[in-house]
Amino acid sequence: MAAVAAEPAAVFGCRPGVAGGLCFLEDQVVLHAAGAGCLQLHLQQKWHKFIPGARRSRGVQALAVSPSRRYLAVSEAVAEKPLLTVFELSPVPARRRRMPEAAQLPARQAVALAFSPDSQYLAAATAPPEGHLALWLWEKQQLMAALRVEAPGSGVCQVSFSPQDNAQLCITGNGFFKLLKYSEGNLKQTNLRREEPQNYLCHAWLSEEELICGTDTGKLTWFKTGQLHLEISVEYKKAPRELEDATEEHESSSNVSCGVASEDNGSQQDSLPQVSAIAVYSKGFACSSNPGVVLLFEKTKEMEVYQESQEIWLPQDLYSSDPKQSGRQNILYICFSPSEETMVVNTNANQLYMFNMLSADLRKEKAAYFTYLNFPVHSASITGLDICIWKPILATCSLDKSVRIWNYKTNTLELYKEYREEAHTVALHPTGLFCLVGFTDKLRFISLLYEHLHVSKEIAVRNCRECSFSNRGHLFAAVNGNVIQIYSSITFETINNLKGHSGKIRAVKWSLDDATVVSCDTQGAVYEWDVLTGERKSECVLKSCIYSSIALSSDANIIFAVGSDQTLKEISDSLIQLEVPAFGAVYTAIAISHSGQMVFVGTSQGTIRAMKYPLPLTKDFNEYQAHAGAVTKMFITNDDLFLLTASEDGCIFIWKVHDKRDGILECEKEAEYAEEVLILRSDIEEKSQTILDLQTHVKELQTESYYQLHLKDVYCDEKTKELEDKFTREIDSLKTKHQILLAEKEKQELHHQVQLSELMNTQAREVQHLESDSNEKLLMENKKYQELQEKSQRMQEDYEKTLHNLEESKSKAVEELTEYYERIVNEKSLQLEEAQEEMRQQLQAHEEIKKQIEEDEDQEILEIKIKYERRLLEEKESNIQLKGEIGVMNKRLNSLQKELKERNRDIEDMKLEQQKLQGIIKSLEKDILALKTDIQKGTDTIQDKEKNIHDLKKKNQELEKFKFIREHKIEEFKKQVESQESYIKGMKEQICEMDKELGQFHEESTQLKLNITQLQQKLKATDREMYRERQKKQDMETLITRFKTDLHNCVGFIQDSKKMKNGIRELYTKYVQQSDTVETEVVDTDLQQEHTRQQEYLERNVAALKKKLAKDQQIQRAAFLRVMQENVSLIKEINDLRQELKEAHGQIHDLRSRLKLTKKKQVIKDSAPPSELLSSPAVLRLNAGKECENIIAKQRLEIQRLRDQIQEKEQVLAVQPLLDGSLPQINLEESHETQQQ
Repeated sequence: MAAVAAEPAAVFGCRPGVAGGLCFLEDQVVLHAAGAGCLQLHLQQKWHKFIPGARRSRGVQALAVSPSRRYLAVSEAVAEKPLLTVFELSPVPARRRRMPEAAQLPARQAVALAFSPDSQYLAAATAPPEGHLALWLWEKQQLMAALRVEAPGSGVCQVSFSPQDNAQLCITGNGFFKLLKYSEGNLKQTNLRREEPQNYLCHAWLSEEELICGTDTGKLTWFKTGQLHLEISVEYKKAPRELEDATEEHESSSNVSCGVASEDNGSQQDSLPQVSAIAVYSKGFACSSNPGVVLLFEKTKEMEVYQESQEIWLPQDLYSSDPKQSGRQNILYICFSPSEETMVVNTNANQLYMFNMLSADLRKEKAAYFTYLNFPVHSASITGLDICIWKPILATCSLDKSVRIWNYKTNTLELYKEYREEAHTVALHPTGLFCLVGFTDKLRFISLLYEHLHVSKEIAVRNCRECSFSNRGHLFAAVNGNVIQIYSSITFETINNLKGHSGKIRAVKWSLDDATVVSCDTQGAVYEWDVLTGERKSECVLKSCIYSSIALSSDANIIFAVGSDQTLKEISDSLIQLEVPAFGAVYTAIAISHSGQMVFVGTSQGTIRAMKYPLPLTKDFNEYQAHAGAVTKMFITNDDLFLLTASEDGCIFIWKVHDKRDGILECEKEAEYAEEVLILRSDIEEKSQTILDLQTHVKELQTESYYQLHLKDVYCDEKTKELEDKFTREIDSLKTKHQILLAEKEKQELHHQVQLSELMNTQAREVQHLESDSNEKLLMENKKYQELQEKSQRMQEDYEKTLHNLEESKSKAVEELTEYYERIVNEKSLQLEEAQEEMRQQLQAHEEIKKQIEEDEDQEILEIKIKYERRLLEEKESNIQLKGEIGVMNKRLNSLQKELKERNRDIEDMKLEQQKLQGIIKSLEKDILALKTDIQKGTDTIQDKEKNIHDLKKKNQELEKFKFIREHKIEEFKKQVESQESYIKGMKEQICEMDKELGQFHEESTQLKLNITQLQQKLKATDREMYRERQKKQDMETLITRFKTDLHNCVGFIQDSKKMKNGIRELYTKYVQQSDTVETEVVDTDLQQEHTRQQEYLERNVAALKKKLAKDQQIQRAAFLRVMQENVSLIKEINDLRQELKEAHGQIHDLRSRLKLTKKKQVIKDSAPPSELLSSPAVLRLNAGKECENIIAKQRLEIQRLRDQIQEKEQVLAVQPLLDGSLPQINLEESHETQQQ
């Protein structure tokens, strides 16, 4: 076995969603699920004891502790199979007891467990809707009973035993509540009365017959002897801080009183409550009605009422990005210590909180607050982990957006903070005073202050997945996409960019001298970089492997890498020197001790493997089941004493490492760590100011306390004097009362003696009187007895006579009946004989038919038997043949497998030889290449000259072809130019026509607008006239009414002529003359108003027309200018094209002349003798060839430029069309095809 051992020293984390995942073993020892097992935690001494799960376990799903707190039952899933394990907790470490056999276990994993009160029986329930309940006598591995639990839907399921009865169980869930009784090997339901189906989330036993349940609608249902006794609704509670900030709200008490089952139809609440957890204690019970709160209910004196006594709230986390949300976690489990001094709760965010019940009894406050059981832990997958040199701390970051600093010596959390973005990676500076954290938006350089984390610098690196400080701390590496950027940790300037990775970079490691950096990615590449130059020193690429982690030896010569191919690779000199198989596991992380003698690897199943170096090829390692998810990060401390691992399950394990040599543990070296911390100047100033304020406050409080004490002393002295006086008076009064009572006692004793003597005398008299009365009564009774005896003798004689008469009559009746029934029996016997004869005949016929059928069946059976026996013999013979063939095949297989193994070994040997030979071949090839280069240098000069001559001939032919193509293109260009000119003329004519039409449209629109304005003004004038006429009408009506009233008054003076006359005159002067003057005035004013109105109207029309004219002129000018500009641009383009055509003609003429010159030179060369050719310098021919090549290259560039210009012109014409059409595109494809031909 391997000489490396590790044991868990501390575990930071909690596994979520475990049924019954929290319980007390002692007053100060809490047990909860963590990783792939369970953790025992001492609240005062802070020690950790880890109980690992089964091998290859995917984590605990349910657990239960026996009432005696001696046994622990755990439900797990191993390789998709359910597993139940019972541990005995008394020995250290906990000992595994017998488990039920696999055949007796349920088909699915148990989600709820419970022990009976005497710890002999174990109940296990699987999840609905296809739920099962099983009852075991677990020590004997005997299944006592099983029951299928049908449920309408899935959800939380809970099972429990009655606190005093082994045979009574309760199971609740979504849509069912069942009380079960075990008897005669069966589980029978006792609560047969059906209630409305509800989603029961939790339940607890109040007594042997009483049980309380909580539902998802916020109801507490109380059952007595299986029948619904009470149902009440719990109100949604608001936190005290929210109530302080909010306006006045209606407060309602939640008292639970026993009576008839009823529903609390209270006021509507802000949110729906949900009773998620219930626990019972001696004074009552505790329940969680809504997120973040636990309500305590206590019994009243009547014992029929439970009254709410206190609210206990989760605290708000000030270091969280959302403190209010941190106090609104769902509480899943509640647990009380055996002495009921401490209450512990577990939330859906994997946090554990505690509350001291003694403080609740002393304070008697309505609202109180929980505190963390130890410290807040990660609630999601841990993505980063790192350690430093100066301090015994480690830094972690997680997908829960938090960064935490832990101390692995004291097992405490020193600093933590939650951010708004997810943290992907973390790196600690060697001093332990700074850290790097990679967030989704930026890379942040954070100072670890005395009490909090302070962001010192932000670096623009998005989604940084890996970062690492150098060993000296002066540099750090950060991954930005596929590039590793090297920064200075002092100036924060980029020193180098390491480019070359094609996949995601998964790990970055520094060598001890900080000269090199090693990295790996998901494309199977492992690179070694030079930090100063940024060049790759070595590389090893294996495309089939996705690397996840690497580690370096102390001298950085060996790289250890793990990945998806289930091997551990040892790489050096850019080659894989050794591959160690993982035996069915996938390695995800690796760490090597600084001594180089221990290697630790983490797997995707959460296990840790410890092995010695050099690496073993066999299973020579120790494997430990720790995490419930893949191990993400792994580090060993600088003193090689502790191994730190983090996983996707959110747990951190601190392992104590031992290197066993000859059975003796090596001595641990105590390292000295730095005590320095960082603190801001502002924090120091604030603290000094607070200290001064507190000192002054303390002095004030001391003076106040002295004064208050003096006053209390004076008050107490006065009180004591008063009490002494009072008590002396009371003592005197009591003495007098005592004497009076003694005197009364003596009087009463005398009185009682007299009464006793009188009572004795009366009793004697009554006894004598009773004796005489009893004697008389006895005589009378004796006489009555004699008379009754005589009567009984007479009655007996009469009775004997009647009996004799009855016997005679009875004998006669019996004789008659016997005669009657004898006749009937004779008749029936005759009928029986006839029926028996018929039966005999039928039986004979039946037996004959039966014999015939049996004979036929026997014959058929014999035939079938013979047939199938033949078949059997044939099948047996074929089976024997097949078995022989299988044996032969097996032998062949074995031999082939052996041959395969031998071949594989030969192949490996051949590969090694091949590698050696390849090295030799490479060296020889280099020598050959050197010789070949020397040989080729001589031949190349000769071949170059021949090639130049041949190329010149080819180029002449190409130039001739090119000439023909250019002429053809020139003709096409001419045709296109002509067509474009004609098209431009047509477009100009269209533009002129469009301008004329535009002018006509403008004139028509102005005329229509003038008509509209005239009509609108006429309408306004008619409206005004109508208004005036209506006003006149109203004025006339008022005048008439006035005239009528005045005339009526005048008629009243009809008898007095003078008054009548005067009244008529007044009427005339008042109405007739006034109306004439008014009419004339009104007519004059109307004329003036009409004149002014017409004048204003005309002025307005003139101004509007002037404005419209100016606008129309501007529009026409702009349109004219735009058309002119477009025409100018088109003319310019046409001129440019014509100029380019002229240039092309000139270039073609030059090419023709040059071609003629080259032909003449070629003719001269061909006609000249070879001696002259040799004597003429070869340089001239080469220069002529080069000139031709240059000419051809220039011509090609010119052609390409012309093509580009034509394409640009086409694009311009396509983008800026002329009103309704555009110039036709030049067909370059045909010309290009012709050029290629």
